[in-house]
Amino acid sequence: MLRSLGVVILAIAAVGGGYFAYNNYLHVQTVTTSAATLAPVSEAIYGTGTVEPARWAKVVPLQRRRLVDLCTCEGQTVKAGQVLGRQDDAEERSAMNELQISYQQALRDLDRAEKDRTKSDAAQKEYEQRWTQAEEYKSRISAQQVRIDELVLRAPLDGMVLRRDGEVGEIVGPADVLFWIGPPLPMQVVAEVNEEEINRIAVGQKAFLRSEAFPERALHASVSQITPKGDPTRKTFRVYLLLPNDTPLRIGMSVEANIIFREKPSAIVVPAEAVAGGAVETVNNGKIERVPVRVGIRGSRNVEIVGEVSRGMAVLSPFRPDLVEGTRVHTEHNKQAGAPQDGAAGATPDQTTDNAALASASQPPGDADADPDNAVISSAISAHIDSVVNDARRNAAKFEINR
Repeated sequence: MLRSLGVVILAIAAVGGGYFAYNNYLHVQTVTTSAATLAPVSEAIYGTGTVEPARWAKVVPLQRRRLVDLCTCEGQTVKAGQVLGRQDDAEERSAMNELQISYQQALRDLDRAEKDRTKSDAAQKEYEQRWTQAEEYKSRISAQQVRIDELVLRAPLDGMVLRRDGEVGEIVGPADVLFWIGPPLPMQVVAEVNEEEINRIAVGQKAFLRSEAFPERALHASVSQITPKGDPTRKTFRVYLLLPNDTPLRIGMSVEANIIFREKPSAIVVPAEAVAGGAVETVNNGKIERVPVRVGIRGSRNVEIVGEVSRGMAVLSPFRPDLVEGTRVHTEHNKQAGAPQDGAAGATPDQTTDNAALASASQPPGDADADPDNAVISSAISAHIDSVVNDARRNAAKFEINR
């Protein structure tokens, strides 16, 4: 009985071993590969912002009054102190006229009292009272003139009238901005960046911008300033990106920014799906060979790898954990890492921030003249979307657990 049982076990083992050997060594498996690509890679921080002049100011009325005059000077150059408009000051001017009449009378009384001041002590005392009264009217006139001047809208600095709002006859107050004034150049992007990423940003770093007004154009900027204090409510910091003078962007446009904080001029890039367990699978003489690698800059589609993988080497994409090393394979549908549709790219699926890891591998091997900027921008936007989606999934999972 025991002998028969042993025979059965040996038979089962032989059949299993034969199937394993056939499936992994005798039977030729069909796999899909991608070619490792040499490409520049970079890692960026995502943010959104608005284009503004580097130096500008708003003109707002100090009192709530009706507009009686407003210049048609939008787009024109003005000087500091130049009159741009006026509010209704009829009440103030009427009070000023009364004060000036009273002041003139006080001066006449003072002149008469001065002639008699030496005649007696009473005359001297009257002179002093008249002098005090005249000085009081003089001070009141100065204060009233200040009130009238507050109803005059003036340019706060030299520059161009970038925008004018409001019309004559409207009632406006301190909450209404009537003019935006400043030199049109240079311009900057005032971007909001997540507080978790601000420690990676430094003055001088370059940035790539994307605007819906110029969807096919790569736009550049550089970090010029970082606000020392963040917004605790929105959990963001303000970053200023200086634009070149030849930028096509206009004041008031909204843009998406990718601030580059780490980059390499050349790196080996493969699809993210080709890496698993710290290794990639290559094809050597028709057989699978697993090569240990270390992942560098990660992207949502492509990743940088460091190891014994060279440019042009075929790697299995996706990684096949079901196949052991040495399995005979047949490759088909060769595709290159870094094809435009695979752009290298953005945040990893488990990232919780807008940190975008970019691998600008849109250029095929040998195309050294291709400009990677567009790939960098599109990859960063893709990365940001991936990050937002994954954040939502994690929050939903937490909600289910707590419930």
